[in-house]
Amino acid sequence: MEQAQALAVVRSLANGVDPETGEVFPPESAYQRPLVVRALYEAASALERMERFERRKSQMPPKTGEPWTEDEDRKLLAAFDAGRALQELASAHERTMGAVRARLLKYGRINA
Repeated sequence: MEQAQALAVVRSLANGVDPETGEVFPPESAYQRPLVVRALYEAASALERMERFERRKSQMPPKTGEPWTEDEDRKLLAAFDAGRALQELASAHERTMGAVRARLLKYGRINA
């Protein structure tokens, strides 16, 4: 089941509606109990956050969040010392500008 489909099912249940038939659950249904409804809304919120995170992650450079290797550090510092622009470095290392700045700051090449 895809995440979007799961979210639609959980939202429907949270709203007291059978996701397959569209019928409203009777008042005595477990899906109408306040604790269950709150839990379903929390589950829907969690799925929405996951969906937003995945969308944002897909727009980030491929190595976002990965640790830097010693070899990458050496290449980054050499390219920076050779005068390459931060944007160019970020693109070459498949990292964000913030990650490149943080690395250069760590090695004392730039100041905060």
